[in-house]
Amino acid sequence: MIGVPTPDLPLFPVPRSVEPLAGPGPRPDAPVAVRPDADLPAQGYWIERDADGTRIGYRDAAGLRYAQQTLDQLRADAELARQAVRVRDWPDFPVRGFMLDVSRDRVPTRRTLRRYVEILAAARMNQLELYTEHTFAYARHSAVWAAASPLTADDMRWLDALCAAHGIALVANQNTLGHMERWLAHEAYRDRAEKPDGFTIHGRHRGPSTLQPTPENAEFALGLVRELAATVRARRVNIGADEPWELGKGRSAADAAARGLGRVYLDHLLRVATPLLEDGYEVQFWADVLADHPEIAGRLPEGLIPVVWQYDGPAHARVALDRTSPERRAQWAADGFDMDALAGGFRERAKALTAVGRPFWVAPGTGAWNSLVGRLDNAVENLVDAAEVGREHAAGGYVVTTWGDHGHHEPPPVTYPGLLYGAAVSWCLDSNRDLDLATALDRVVFDGPGLGAALTAAGSAADLLDAPLLNRSALFDALFGDAPAVTPDGIAEAGRALSAAADALAHARPAAPDGPAAVRETAQAVALARFALDLLASGGPDGLPPARAADLLHRLDGLLAEQRACWLLSARPGGLDDSIAKFTPLRSALAERAASAR
Repeated sequence: MIGVPTPDLPLFPVPRSVEPLAGPGPRPDAPVAVRPDADLPAQGYWIERDADGTRIGYRDAAGLRYAQQTLDQLRADAELARQAVRVRDWPDFPVRGFMLDVSRDRVPTRRTLRRYVEILAAARMNQLELYTEHTFAYARHSAVWAAASPLTADDMRWLDALCAAHGIALVANQNTLGHMERWLAHEAYRDRAEKPDGFTIHGRHRGPSTLQPTPENAEFALGLVRELAATVRARRVNIGADEPWELGKGRSAADAAARGLGRVYLDHLLRVATPLLEDGYEVQFWADVLADHPEIAGRLPEGLIPVVWQYDGPAHARVALDRTSPERRAQWAADGFDMDALAGGFRERAKALTAVGRPFWVAPGTGAWNSLVGRLDNAVENLVDAAEVGREHAAGGYVVTTWGDHGHHEPPPVTYPGLLYGAAVSWCLDSNRDLDLATALDRVVFDGPGLGAALTAAGSAADLLDAPLLNRSALFDALFGDAPAVTPDGIAEAGRALSAAADALAHARPAAPDGPAAVRETAQAVALARFALDLLASGGPDGLPPARAADLLHRLDGLLAEQRACWLLSARPGGLDDSIAKFTPLRSALAERAASAR
C-alpha cells in the first residue's frame, strides 16, 4: 500500500498514507525514538517501524497524541505489528468538532458525557459543544430551567477538565436570538419577544421563539453567553443566532422595512459578538440567515466565524423535493422558504460567503434526529458533501451536529454511526470515504461485535422505505406527523433491514462499559421503528379496525414504558415527560379507534 490506503485497514481513522517497508517490524522491546518535525502540517505525524525500532516525528502536541494512537493500533494488530511500515498523516480540517443538542428534552448524564468524550478522543475530534437554550442552570433564571435537570456550572467545569485531558476543547454554546421559546414561554421573559403572541409557520401556530433585536435583549443574551463561557477554558464560543422565524415580522417590522432585514439581523449579531471579540474570543454563529441576505456577508469582522449548516445530502434532497406535494410547496412558499436551494448542498448554502471570499466552517449532521433509528444513507452523503466543499474552500472547522428536534427520542447509540463517519472524513476524506462503518463502530466504540451491524442495518431502513423526506424519515412521521404513502416493496425492504438489526442485536457482544445499555437502547429504537413500519403498512391510525387499533395501542403502551426506562440509562429525568408527551396524539387516535367498536 503506497499513498492512499485501503479502507479495510485495522486503523481508525485510516491514515492518508500507509506504506509497507522491506523486512520485519520491531521486536516488542525495541527502542522508540521521538522527535519534533517542523516540516509537518499542524497536528501531523509520521511513524517508521522496522527491525531497528520505531521512530516518530510530530509537528505539535496534538500530532504526538495522534501518533501514539496510531502506534497503539499498529502494535495491537498481529499482522501490522510484524511488518515494517511507514505512516504519514495529518488532518484535512484543523477543528473537527461535535455538537450535541442538550436542549430538546434529553440532557445527558455525566456518564453519558464521559462516553461521548471517550469516543471523540478515539475518533480524533478536538472540539465539543453542548447546544444550549434553557438547560444550563443560569443564576437568577431558575424558572426557566427548574424542571429540565440542567447542566450546572460544576458539571461544565468537570466536563471541561475531562475534555482537556483528552485533547478536546469544550466550547460554550448558547443561542442568542431564535430558538428562545423555552424562555419566552414564561411571563417574566415574554416582553423580550419579537412577537409575544406567537407566530404561524408550516400552517401551525407556535409560541414566541425569537428575541426582539434590541440593545437590551442583546445585553441579556450576552450575559448568558458570558456566564456559560466562564465555566470552560476555551476562548471560543458559539452564539447560535439561527432561524429567527419572527424577525422583521413583529416589533422590528418597521425597522426591517426601512433598513432591510439583513441589516437588522447583523446589528443584533454584532451587539452580542463584538464584546466577546473584544474579550479575545473567537465567535461562531450559524450562517443560515446569510444565505438569504448575502449583502451582509462581507461586513463580518475578523474573529466572527460563520458556520454553514446543511443536513440533507444533495441527491437525497433533490429526490425528496421532486416528490413533494404541491400543497406542501405552497406552504413553504407562504412561509418564505426557498427549499430548492437544499439540492445544491453545502456549495449552495455557502455561496454568500464564497462570493466574497469569507472563511467559514461546515456543519453536517448525523441524520439521527427525527428518525428513530437514523437516516444513514443520507447522513453519509451529507457528511461527504460537507468535507468536499469545506476542503475545497479551506474551511477552518468541520462540526458534526446531532439535534433533538421534537423530543430527542433516539438514544446516543443512534448518533454514533454519523459521528464516527464524520470524524473519519473530516480527518482525511480520501482515505476514509469508503470506511467499513459497522466494523469501525465495533472496534472503536463498542469493543466487540454486533452493535455496528445493528446500527448500520437499522440506519438503512429509512432509505430502503423509498419515501424520502427532508430532515426526517417516514418512520418518524408515522408516529408524530402526517405519514407519506409508501409501497409494499418499500415496507418489505425496510422490514428486512430492521429484522437484520434485531438479529445482530441478539448476537451483540460489546465489551465497552456501556455495552449492555447500548444494546438495550438500540433494541428499543429498533422496536419503535418496527412499530412505525406496522403503522405505515396499516395506512396510519385512521380507519384501523378496532381490534387492530387495540393491539397497536397495547404495543405502544409497552414501548412507552420501555422508552422511559431506556431514557434514564443515559439521560437525566428532566424533559422525559415532555418527550413522552409527543406520543399523545398517536395514542389518543389509537384509543379512539379501539373504542369505536363499543
